[in-house]
Amino acid sequence: MTEFLDFLKPKFAYVALGEFKPGKFEEAQQLYEKAVSTYGQGFKGAYLLREPGTDKGIAIILWESQEDMEANQHNVAYEAILAQMSHLFTKAPTTSFYEVCSEIHQ
Repeated sequence: MTEFLDFLKPKFAYVALGEFKPGKFEEAQQLYEKAVSTYGQGFKGAYLLREPGTDKGIAIILWESQEDMEANQHNVAYEAILAQMSHLFTKAPTTSFYEVCSEIHQ
């Protein structure tokens, strides 16, 4: 029964919407992938979406819990990478935190 209850445990998603300076999306993407590679416990996956023909994007990072997300975002390597990325944005990204209510796989 424990495995079934673990399966029902909700995940959490950190979502950031941002726009990069013209021509800076690829550089930001490399830094995003580097930042995500620093994640450990509770990390469940990440997506980086780009609006075609623009430098606008959406980052979605999935976590087992809010506590896992917060613990992983306060490590020295992660913060150093974010500092390298900050000057690439046109303005600070909008961020939100969501509970994943439905997950469908093919």
